[in-house]
Amino acid sequence: MSTIITSVDRHSPAEHAGIHVGEQLLTINGHPIVDVLDYRFYGYDPVSHIQLKTPDGQERSLTLRKAEGQDLGLNFDTYLMDEMRSCANHCVFCFVDQMPPGMRQTLYFKDDDARLSFLLGNYITLTNLTEREAQRIIDLHISPINVSVHATDPQLHCTMLGNKDAARSLDYIKTFCKAGIVMNGQIVVCPGWNDGDQLRRTLRDLTEWEFSSCSIVPVGITKYRKGLAKLRPVDADGARDIIAIAEAFGQENLRRFGTRRFFCADELFLRAGMELPQEDYYEGYRQLENGVGMLRSLEQDFLSAMRMEEHGEAPSPFTIATGTAAAPFMTYLLEQAKAYFPALQGQVIAVENDFFGHTIDVAGLLTGQDLSAQLRRVPELGRVLLPLHMLRHGENVFLDDYTVERLSAELNCPVQIVGIDGGDLLDAMLERKG
Repeated sequence: MSTIITSVDRHSPAEHAGIHVGEQLLTINGHPIVDVLDYRFYGYDPVSHIQLKTPDGQERSLTLRKAEGQDLGLNFDTYLMDEMRSCANHCVFCFVDQMPPGMRQTLYFKDDDARLSFLLGNYITLTNLTEREAQRIIDLHISPINVSVHATDPQLHCTMLGNKDAARSLDYIKTFCKAGIVMNGQIVVCPGWNDGDQLRRTLRDLTEWEFSSCSIVPVGITKYRKGLAKLRPVDADGARDIIAIAEAFGQENLRRFGTRRFFCADELFLRAGMELPQEDYYEGYRQLENGVGMLRSLEQDFLSAMRMEEHGEAPSPFTIATGTAAAPFMTYLLEQAKAYFPALQGQVIAVENDFFGHTIDVAGLLTGQDLSAQLRRVPELGRVLLPLHMLRHGENVFLDDYTVERLSAELNCPVQIVGIDGGDLLDAMLERKG
């Protein structure tokens, strides 16, 4: 833990109050500051009574006034003002355990930190949570937090998480539900483990606990599973069964509570060969970050943007590269665009995931080397359009450290990164800059 101030933002409330680098932040409004959550919540009010310790060990107090919600302007050695907590579990489906050797070190780190769940949207199991932290979540009403559920049968929950003490996380979930803490959940369905009757039990329990919302996603299985638990992917029949179970409980929840509560990932509908649900199914896309409704949202934005466009000069030819799961849907969108803009010259290429294995079919896990190897075999690529979620957040690097520039050089054509909005996709097709 480090609450020693490493820098003070220029023109910030803290600078105006005379707080200096090297001082240690002790309390705000009488509350001890342990980490970033304390700092954020207790520093929210317009009047903050600050207690500091100077580098020579003297304590001093001052009162700071600012706009409500305005950051104090203090920076610390780490974002969390503490060490990031690593995962203590050994989940049977953990994707990190299925990574090939030789990749960048950060890809092998498994975090399980409640603070990152609230601040950045990371999913946690709650097995790392202390009683103090659990009570702080309730006292500060920290919401939403993103929670990995997977199963509510205590024994199965412990088995799937590979942690004999994991059942206490179920107690935390029930306690948080009673306290009105909003939780976004995720169930990774592993056939033969937590599907069928076990999935029914999990959804029934979450319904009775009045858990906020939960996505249901199929397990991702790479070819790097030597020495790990035996898993099989969700096939078409399994996907249809999962959807049917979720729909039954979703309809029950709609009748009782006015919310469906359980939402199946787009990938399940694609694997089942079923039509995607209509927009009202997603209830404002509350589980969009889990791949629930991403394609329907993309379609709605794309078609709305298309209807507002005027016909202009024909843009240069392009190729949309995506995973095998979404390729048929992207082909459908392209056909809609070609019907509206007859001069449009484009194609969709489904890229197989040779790097992780062909059971991984989503675009977000494609690597630069697979894109390069397979797209080089395609004649007349024109411009290559790739979705933003193929890249590391905020950078131009793929999972295997290929850069966009390297891929463009190897393909000998421009590579354009397309934002997540359907309007961004249409602009890229029509060569409009964002």
